[in-house]
Amino acid sequence: MFYYISFLRPPPTQAALSGEPIFITPQIANDLRTEYYTGVQDIFYSWSLHAPKTSSSVITKPVKLTSWKASTMYKEIPVPPPRNARKGEYWRLILSPGMSRKDQILFLSDENLGHQPFPVLSDPIFFSSRPSKATKQEQIQRSYALTATNRNNPAIFHIIEQTSFDLDKKIWDSGIGLSSWFARLHSGMVTNTALLSHVKNVLFASKCDVLELGAGTGIVAITLGILRGLLDLPEKPGKIVTTDLPSALPILQTNITSNQSFYPCNAPEAAVLDWDEPEIPTQMESFVSGIDVIVMADVTYNTASFPSLIGTLSRLIRFSMSVSPVKAPLIILGYKERDAAERTLWEMAEKIGIHFEEVARVPGADESSVEVWVGTMVVDT
Repeated sequence: MFYYISFLRPPPTQAALSGEPIFITPQIANDLRTEYYTGVQDIFYSWSLHAPKTSSSVITKPVKLTSWKASTMYKEIPVPPPRNARKGEYWRLILSPGMSRKDQILFLSDENLGHQPFPVLSDPIFFSSRPSKATKQEQIQRSYALTATNRNNPAIFHIIEQTSFDLDKKIWDSGIGLSSWFARLHSGMVTNTALLSHVKNVLFASKCDVLELGAGTGIVAITLGILRGLLDLPEKPGKIVTTDLPSALPILQTNITSNQSFYPCNAPEAAVLDWDEPEIPTQMESFVSGIDVIVMADVTYNTASFPSLIGTLSRLIRFSMSVSPVKAPLIILGYKERDAAERTLWEMAEKIGIHFEEVARVPGADESSVEVWVGTMVVDT
């Protein structure tokens, strides 16, 4: 399990230049905000200038805001505004578990990922001498870093989430866990087996066609797009199509577009794929060479959807093998157990010829880990 710093009461969209504090209520909880952090955690705040843009980033030194604990979780906390804020500027409020710049970013290949709560950034706050009636913000942002031996600096990308309780508009543990595992696999931090060598060779080949199911905010597809962008890829390196229901597509597309600079030739494409539909969308037919990898993270929370999920996998595999009969897609699943009944998915998958093997565990703040499973099929030749 990972813990996330977020806002129970978010900051306003506008604030006055009077120097009066901005009131927020921070919280530290799990991905679904159903379990709260049980310890005492210092939270630090700093301000990041969002606009107007400058030649270098402007981030104030982190200062301790509070020692958070569940017994005072509803307490409003005053935050001093940025000291040098000027009329017309936009600033983001950063809450982090430590005083360094690294504490404000999630380094996905860090072996200690999840040992402390994840930081958060507010939406930009507009500072004015006469602000209009303030409304509460509806989005947050988190910053993630990917490192590579052929880059001097990490690739730092950003994922937006909604502050509402819409499940498809939040980051879930398995999305971060699977993204972290992809980063470690890419960096050579994963002990090789025959299966893992095959997975790595397929994922990071010069051409790889990837389809993601249940994308949510898009962190897994975006991570893969950035990691593949770090390779010396040809002009046509394959496709990454990331799918979900129509309600998820606006924030999914926003996150893809806002990180466009990191994948100049392998940008993920957002598409609707409803597991209850009996036919696969026509956009899937753009996989003219078949699908190399099907990726899924945290798709097991609703066991009632398993027949639809298995049906979708079966249709996608049949389609792919009709195009490329000797190349069955690999299936990579990021899984966090929330109920033991979820593991019936493995039995259902066996019935359509998918055999899952656990290949890794990404630990978090307690004994529960994100499990990584690889599904393979036997191809009759």
